[in-house]
Amino acid sequence: MDDSIDAAVDVAFAADHGWQKVVYLKRNKKNQQQQANLRQNGTLVATVPAEKSINVFSKIDEQAEERRRRIEWQRRDLVEDEIAKPRSRNKIQSDEGDDSEGEQGRENEIVEEKKVKKPKKEKKPKVSVAEAAGKIDAADLAAFLVDVTESYGSQEEIQLMRFADYFGRKFAGVGSAQFPWVKLFRELPVSKIADIPLSHIPDAVYKTSVEWINRHSLEALNSFALQLLDSILADLASQLSSVKGTKKGAQAPSSKSQVAVFVVLAMVLRRKPDVLVGLLATLKDNQKYQGQDKLPIIIWMVSQASHGDLAIGLYLWAHHLLPILGSKAGNNPLSRDLILQLIERILAAPKARSILVNGAVRKGERLIPPSSLEILTRLTFPALSARLKAAERFEAVYPALKEVALAGTPGSKGLKQVSQQIFSFAIEAIGEGAPALAKEAEGIFIWCLSQSNECFKLWDNTYVDNLEASVAILKKLSAEWEQLALSPSSLGTLKETLISFRRKNEKELIGEDAARGALLRDSDKYCKVLLGRVLSGSGCMKTTVVLAVVLGIAAFVASPSLQSFDWQRMSAVLSSFQS
Repeated sequence: MDDSIDAAVDVAFAADHGWQKVVYLKRNKKNQQQQANLRQNGTLVATVPAEKSINVFSKIDEQAEERRRRIEWQRRDLVEDEIAKPRSRNKIQSDEGDDSEGEQGRENEIVEEKKVKKPKKEKKPKVSVAEAAGKIDAADLAAFLVDVTESYGSQEEIQLMRFADYFGRKFAGVGSAQFPWVKLFRELPVSKIADIPLSHIPDAVYKTSVEWINRHSLEALNSFALQLLDSILADLASQLSSVKGTKKGAQAPSSKSQVAVFVVLAMVLRRKPDVLVGLLATLKDNQKYQGQDKLPIIIWMVSQASHGDLAIGLYLWAHHLLPILGSKAGNNPLSRDLILQLIERILAAPKARSILVNGAVRKGERLIPPSSLEILTRLTFPALSARLKAAERFEAVYPALKEVALAGTPGSKGLKQVSQQIFSFAIEAIGEGAPALAKEAEGIFIWCLSQSNECFKLWDNTYVDNLEASVAILKKLSAEWEQLALSPSSLGTLKETLISFRRKNEKELIGEDAARGALLRDSDKYCKVLLGRVLSGSGCMKTTVVLAVVLGIAAFVASPSLQSFDWQRMSAVLSSFQS
């Protein structure tokens, strides 16, 4: 039943399209009552036809239908609009995308067009140091130097800077990859870096340059060389700071002008090695020039100076580099190796020994001063517990360096001063308990005695404080008496010293402990032996003098002419015996 009702409703709904007629029940009831009354009275009433009565609201229905259609159309339009919006939005986006893609494509085409049209930057060809050096013309350099000299007259500093600028232009094409000097100095031996980069300079260019450099004053060259060194150190600092945090051993970009700086500085030091001697005080006193990172550069500079003058090279090594080994910085194996490489190179030069021994004193200064000899001796003969791998290399160079340190005319004022300066170190080293060092120091001590009688007085003054060392020296003198070469005046001073020792021994024996008493008794024993030999030697010396006088008189008597007798030679012989 419910289904039938629902069906009827649906039909009715479909017939009037969901619209319902408005029925006024009161009005209908009144009309029905009037019609009924007319029928009862027999009166014929003119009525509206049924069709017309049914369509009383036709006008309203038509308006309602029209309104319904409009609403339906509006509703349909709204639905279509909602459906059409996403499509139109997608279309707009698609159109915009197409437009943007088109614009992007056009922009890409423009960029590509620009890239194509933009000319590529031409890379400069890489030039090696040898190639750049080979292009330098000696005649062009000579003309340039003549012009510079005439243009700047007495302004030496400007002349030297223009000289450096010339080589800077010639080596401008050399890149850091072609001249990684920091890496080279770190990895190559001293024998190799000594020729960097001057080995590439043509002989004619080098000769023209050094002849021009030789005309300038030492003062101007000192200032110029220091400026060049500062430039190198600034480049080094820049490279060391730029490689921090990067792979170890990396080479930072180097200033192109550094090739020229090294070339010019090398030529100055080779032609005027005294320049580096003038800078020695600055190198020693200023922290700016000290440190492990700067040592290879200093080694390179000393190598250049030693190429020009071997004696100056040794002087610089002994006065500046060897003391580094005697300090805390000398504990660095790399520093020790570099410094040893340099002295090995100096001593390996042709005729190095004769040149250095004959030039042991330079302008009143010794190539190897007493303080440097002490450092060298201690490094060569260390205690067994402190012996290093480098000790053998020191032992190899020690004899030649010791010979230079002690070279000179026997009995001269210079050697007397040296012996007195070495004396204190020698007697101290004997008592340190290192067998090898003590043995070497004993030999040096006896050499001091043979050079100056003042050393006997120094020994007498320090005898009691250095009793153990004194006993060792007395023992050595007793054992090697025959090999000693003491002058007659030295024998007389030795006699007085031995007598003084015996007096002191007697005083010291009173109230001394057993150990010290044993040393005093040993000393007294050796003093007796030596006194006997000195006295017998004096007697023989007197006999020799008398014999020489007799022979001289005999020769004088036998001479046919007094004028033919060589009085000067006779006087020299007698004076030698008296001394």
